[in-house]
Amino acid sequence: MTAQQLWQRYLDWLYYDPTLEFYLDISRMGFDDAFVTTMQPKFQHAFAAMAELEAGAIANPDEQRMVGHYWLRDPELAPTPELQAKIRDTLAAIQDFALKVHSGVLRPPTGSRFTDILSIGIGGSALGPQFVAEALAPDDALLNIHFFDNTDPAGFDRVLARLGDRLASTLVVVISKSGGTPETRNGMLEVQAAFAERGIAFGPQAVAVTGVGSHLDQVAIAEGWLARFPMEDWVGGRTSELSAVGLLSAALLGIDITALLNGARQMDTLTRVPELRRNPAALLALSWYWAGNGQGQKDMVILPYKDSLLLFSRYLQQLIMESLGKERDLLGKVVHQGIAVYGNKGSTDQHAYVQQLREGIANFFATFIEVLEDRNGPSPAVEPGITSGDYLSGLLQGTRAALYENGRESITITVPRVDAEQVGALIALYERAVGLYASLVNINAYHQPGVEAGKKAAASVLALQRQIVELLQRGQPLAIAAIAEALGQTEQVETIYKILRHLAANGRGVKLTGDRHDPLSLVASWQT
Repeated sequence: MTAQQLWQRYLDWLYYDPTLEFYLDISRMGFDDAFVTTMQPKFQHAFAAMAELEAGAIANPDEQRMVGHYWLRDPELAPTPELQAKIRDTLAAIQDFALKVHSGVLRPPTGSRFTDILSIGIGGSALGPQFVAEALAPDDALLNIHFFDNTDPAGFDRVLARLGDRLASTLVVVISKSGGTPETRNGMLEVQAAFAERGIAFGPQAVAVTGVGSHLDQVAIAEGWLARFPMEDWVGGRTSELSAVGLLSAALLGIDITALLNGARQMDTLTRVPELRRNPAALLALSWYWAGNGQGQKDMVILPYKDSLLLFSRYLQQLIMESLGKERDLLGKVVHQGIAVYGNKGSTDQHAYVQQLREGIANFFATFIEVLEDRNGPSPAVEPGITSGDYLSGLLQGTRAALYENGRESITITVPRVDAEQVGALIALYERAVGLYASLVNINAYHQPGVEAGKKAAASVLALQRQIVELLQRGQPLAIAAIAEALGQTEQVETIYKILRHLAANGRGVKLTGDRHDPLSLVASWQT
């Protein structure tokens, strides 16, 4: 296309909302009018399916659950008065709790104020709070936040070392819907051990975000934890940031959670419009479908040109890949759907992998996130008439043009600034786009059987480890093959070898003798 034709295409496809000052540009995606026409029936079906979802239809058949994260920012939409009241009551309780912590009404037993937050969660219970904290926490926040978001012992030690003596003034927030998530449970037990080692009572400094009546809820009640907040069964982990999961830590950090919810509610209103060209989430879904031929054939590269949005790609990675990565469609047909997501930030990425994006395999489409305001206040010139922010803007525009020149497609989202309202709007935009796209390709975005399969596989490995230890504790050294045969697990010999190697490396009672280059020659014995 000529420059004039590109400009006209930009004008034809530019979406702008004056209230949010939000722009969406899909003009550098290569679809044509004929493609848009063929997609119209699919979108009408998707709009209807989304309306049913918001009205309370069962959207997660695996667990017979509704999916109602949209109600969190507009309780009037919830299907019953009881649910509406619960949403409002939870929000009020979060705001009241944060106010009492900030004022010192709620404080640690041995100090005048809480100084730190240790948030323990996994997946959406960590990625959402991390993203929002990185994007929005004020530099002079009354509390510092830290995360246990894995089950890595060295990671636990690093965070606890950073806390040091401030562990005695740390508010621990444990987030788990059931209380049975192993990674979260492990993090809780590790920090409880650290509290006990220092002679600090855990309960008066602990908060649970969990399902009412769950195992974690019962533990919190029995141990006299400081507070409990509900994690509703109709809110999935990857769409939980605007529930107590994310709002609690955001409020404690001094982030305006009312603005966060307002931004999401405004974007929800825009993305309910049942007309493709007037719905920004539908325009995103259209572009994703076009780029990957409705089969996820191209990766999504997220390039936010703002340091505070660094973690947005990680947040979207879970939201999109866990929602869309499915083996079967709604009819049970094997389809292997999904869109791979990766990214870091501009202009860092221009010194990392943009070289490949422009000249390597054309297996992706890019999404640029542009922020119009450079900073609060004026910027000094780094060259005559040029600021650092001008460079950042120029690098974004230049990279977009350079990619297009080489046939690489891109989307550009532009927001006026990074604040609570805009972050809430971005979260809501992508939540809706995921739901619409899932309908276009006829999959269920709201269950995750693959995640559950991985958990079951991990549990079987740990069960095998217990059997190995019990066998070796009987006193007789055994070769790896003999262990497998004795346990009736000859098909698991590789797993047995790796379990033994891990136990031996960590001084867990197992000694391995023999040639490490030849695993089958190794003999395992138990050291008392």
